Amino acid sequence: MTKKLSAYLNKQMMIILLFGFSSGLPLMLVFGTLSLWLKDYNIAYSAIGAFSLVRLPYSFKWMWAPLVETVPVPLLKRIGKRRSWALVAQIGLFISLAGLSSLTPSEDKSMMLAMAAVTLCVSFFSATQDIVLDAFRVELCEGNTEQEVKGATIYVLGYRIGLVVSGAGAIGLAAFYSWNVVYFINALLIILGMIAVLMAHEPEAVSTIKPKQEKSLWKYAFIEPFKEFIKHPYWLAALWVVFSYRLSDAYFGPMAYPYYDDLGFTKGEIAYITKIYGMAATIVGGILGGVLLARIGLIKGLIWLSFVQGITTALYIPLYYVGHNIWFLMFTISLENLSSGMATTAIIAFMSVLCNKGHTATQYALLSSLTGVARDLLAATSGYVLEQTSWPIFFTISALLTLPGAAFCFYLYKKRPAYLIKS
Repeated sequence: MTKKLSAYLNKQMMIILLFGFSSGLPLMLVFGTLSLWLKDYNIAYSAIGAFSLVRLPYSFKWMWAPLVETVPVPLLKRIGKRRSWALVAQIGLFISLAGLSSLTPSEDKSMMLAMAAVTLCVSFFSATQDIVLDAFRVELCEGNTEQEVKGATIYVLGYRIGLVVSGAGAIGLAAFYSWNVVYFINALLIILGMIAVLMAHEPEAVSTIKPKQEKSLWKYAFIEPFKEFIKHPYWLAALWVVFSYRLSDAYFGPMAYPYYDDLGFTKGEIAYITKIYGMAATIVGGILGGVLLARIGLIKGLIWLSFVQGITTALYIPLYYVGHNIWFLMFTISLENLSSGMATTAIIAFMSVLCNKGHTATQYALLSSLTGVARDLLAATSGYVLEQTSWPIFFTISALLTLPGAAFCFYLYKKRPAYLIKS
């Protein structure tokens, strides 16, 4: 037991933990936390849902991932390609978050457009950071499936902590300070990600494109990653798994905090429950996800966890009828975060297994962009659907969205491609 625990406590895993934290932190600041900030200023549900579109850079980061993969950063290239790109993205992220902290929502269209533009910048730099840190993590663990699962587990742990800090933590602070102060404090936390990047060693797997090879840059950076990926048996089904696996969480995510608010929970109650119980469940879920995958295999784990996600999402329906009940909210959030942590570990491990050495950044960016398409384009309709229906119907739809992912996972389980059998 001590030996297994020590495998997660070395320097490399601590760096990956901070990578996950730095990647997870910005997401809630342009997702659930932002939704509650907007609702505090009486912005309509349809507008809150439409704000999901400013996160489109997450969905299209594959378009500039080849540049991040192959082109060194001037002046900083001496510290390594991965490290230099990570620092550039993190500096941009800090500046754009600090800029967002200086704005305030209102019914004035010019102000809302300004907020949308700055939030778009946050999304762009956050997506760029994800490109680099995802590749960095995969390359640090590459060549060893067990190590890849451990890396995915510890990365999810850091990622979920980042989500809790910028979600529940930010909401708790908002009960005492203005949203502007809260956002600036979160901007400062990006410095932790910078420290992790400076502590890390540049991966040996990173390829270098020399100036004389510029004519083949297009082929190497844009064509080969896709050609290599489609060599995977049943690659199209694998893409559908990535796209559909987290649809449920993506759909109800923007409406979660407004839902708690509608039920009469205060910011302090939301923050306390999601921070204490949600964080604990998330951490346990991430670890249990790694344990489950090690026991029953990656594809079986994906199938089981897809159904678990649907069940825990459906728990929000009885919460609506129970109303303002602290204990039932604790129960619901704890189980939902537990299943979410497990499912996130599973899908990240799945995407890591699919990536080829030499094209990690581009391929992982493409895969994670598919989850972004689900989160951003479909989530943009969530507010409209809610206004046309009711909270119980809305969460019923969200729970049923777990079924497509389960179906595609079962298809791959029946076909049993070699890359899944090994994992």
